[in-house]
Amino acid sequence: MTLRPPSWTRNGEAGLGGLAFARQMTRMSRPTIALLAGLGCFVIYVMVVVALADHVLPHHWVVQLLYFTLAGVAWVWPARALMFWGAGGRQP
Repeated sequence: MTLRPPSWTRNGEAGLGGLAFARQMTRMSRPTIALLAGLGCFVIYVMVVVALADHVLPHHWVVQLLYFTLAGVAWVWPARALMFWGAGGRQP
């Protein structure tokens, strides 16, 4: 009696099963991990920015402008890196 691979594979090559299925599952979970990590880190980032804003408000308006401009844009680069990681390292 010989053992045959399941019907969804051909000659032991991975179709929807085996190693290909395991690789597909890790790819499918990567965007989910990136989403949860991004949302969690963004909430923490906003909390820190708001807490530090209390110390900036008594200062001159130019200092406030610089702080809020930097704080409003600084999250973009980590979010970009996280999105590329979540997409599997593909860049446009």
